[in-house]
Amino acid sequence: MKIFKFVRCLILLGLISHLFGCAAVAVGGAAAATGTAVVDRRTTGTLVEDQTIEVKALKAIRNDAELNEQAHMNVISYNTIVLVTGETPTDAMRQRAMELVKGVDKVTHVYNELTIAAPSSLVSRSSDSYITTKVKTQLFADQNVSGVQFKVVTEKGVVYLMGIVSRAEAEIATEIARQTGGVQKVVKLFQYTD
Repeated sequence: MKIFKFVRCLILLGLISHLFGCAAVAVGGAAAATGTAVVDRRTTGTLVEDQTIEVKALKAIRNDAELNEQAHMNVISYNTIVLVTGETPTDAMRQRAMELVKGVDKVTHVYNELTIAAPSSLVSRSSDSYITTKVKTQLFADQNVSGVQFKVVTEKGVVYLMGIVSRAEAEIATEIARQTGGVQKVVKLFQYTD
């Protein structure tokens, strides 16, 4: 049990370093990534594959000059299932972005949550980051679920929850997200273990 609490602390340090970019906490963030592999339900290979998918998809989007300049997108891979959020100014650009992401090797499914709009403001993105941090912190603090099992993404106040979890864990996490200030809606993208 002590090691589990230690891993939780390391992961929280990693979240803090991600949010504030503090170099002093970066060492904790690196340890958190290692600690995550110990308790994550994905295999180490899948963890690496998810990171590779995200890098390749974002690179493909950046290599498209029009998408790179006019759109704002986030690409998140969890167990080779990809969630794409953000904004593109036209439906044609939205479809082009989806084709680029679907074309990445090892992607098994893509959730297209891109909206047709101007790119969100820095204020909106900062608010979304803050909401994500609040939800993750509450998941880590809850004794009934392991915060490591959940990927939390927020876009315009909509919280997307991903993970390989039981239905009971999913319901607890969903309720935690719903009760978090600033959350407009919760979208469940879980893979269930039961």
